[in-house]
Amino acid sequence: MFSPRTAPRGAVCLWLSLCAFAPQALAALPANFSAPPAVRDAVHRVLANHPRIQSADAVRRAALANARAAAQPVYNPSLTFEGENADVDRRTAGASLALDLGGKRRARAAEGDAALRVSEAGYALERRDVAIQWLKAWCATRLAARQSGLGRQRVDLMQRFDRLAAQRLAVGDIGSTERDLAALALGEAQIQQASLAGQEAMAHAALEAVDVDAASTLPPFPTALPPEPAAVAPLPADIRPEMVEARAGQERAEAGVVVVERARRPDPTLSLTGGHVRDGARSDRVFGLSVSIPLPVLNTGRAEIAAAHAEADAASANRRAVLLRSQAALRQQEATYGALLTAARAFRGSRASALDERTALLERLWQAGEIGTSDYLVQLKQSLDTALSGLALESQAWQAWFDYLAAAGRLDDWIDGAPLDTAR
Repeated sequence: MFSPRTAPRGAVCLWLSLCAFAPQALAALPANFSAPPAVRDAVHRVLANHPRIQSADAVRRAALANARAAAQPVYNPSLTFEGENADVDRRTAGASLALDLGGKRRARAAEGDAALRVSEAGYALERRDVAIQWLKAWCATRLAARQSGLGRQRVDLMQRFDRLAAQRLAVGDIGSTERDLAALALGEAQIQQASLAGQEAMAHAALEAVDVDAASTLPPFPTALPPEPAAVAPLPADIRPEMVEARAGQERAEAGVVVVERARRPDPTLSLTGGHVRDGARSDRVFGLSVSIPLPVLNTGRAEIAAAHAEADAASANRRAVLLRSQAALRQQEATYGALLTAARAFRGSRASALDERTALLERLWQAGEIGTSDYLVQLKQSLDTALSGLALESQAWQAWFDYLAAAGRLDDWIDGAPLDTAR
């Protein structure tokens, strides 16, 4: 259950823990840990212009204005003027002000500050999500372009093979069946190339949904693979973006409990009145002082307090649930990325990546008659399919790298090459 008295102590402990964790988190970064400059500039451009970021920023500015409003005095003074013409003429003026003796202003200011932290955490998460979406779309677009280029190479090879098969058929080196196999292989390659072109168009459309200017400023794909996950230690759980938001939501709910508890306490209203009364030829000055206080009898406010406590309990439970999801996602992304990176490095170091050498060797063997047409087509198709799979594997490794950075709270570090600003 929530206890308002524990909130300040918890905030101090959290601040101390962040100060203790920050040097460790910064020291865990390798020296060359940063995105390519072209990628960094593209991400910053997208974040500066994306409507989701602009919407989150507007929400944050609204929360800032609401926090300033919550810090204002709760009550405004009132002025009253009274006049009466009868047996006695009365002219009076008065002023009244409710006194905030229960600390309502402080409670509302604390809740406004907590709501501001929630909006700032949501803004940071929105930036992270948009950055991840752009990075993955950029990666998929570059993969589609590379696969389409490899597909065009396949069509060129099959066209050359088809011409050579026609020449060898003319001189009687191969039969009509093998000539038909070459024509069928060319037709299949052209069909597959049309499919790759469609995939490339879909990837471009997905990227343009995030960045309308992507076509003219698309950075090249890195030639090197990303580093090992062990080289980039994750941030402590409490300062990852999703946990910052969950903690801020809990603090806001706890501050809401204090607000409704203070609202239940009645505040007195002090009134001062002054004027004069005229009775015939006699005129007297009058002064008055009164104090009124509402009685919480018909509505005690207990229901509101119970609801606020329930909301605080829900926010506390949500924070624990977010922690469980964050830890599970980190373990999953680390394992996935590690497996894909290992496979991608193994593929680069194997003979399977030497496509040009294999295609040239297969053509020489086929022209020399050491392998038949069907064997040549099977091995060439296998080599091309393996090369396409290798490109897809590298793209998956990069996308898993982005997911790992997000789960570890290191995405901003990688993009900017600087420590993550958790206080933003």
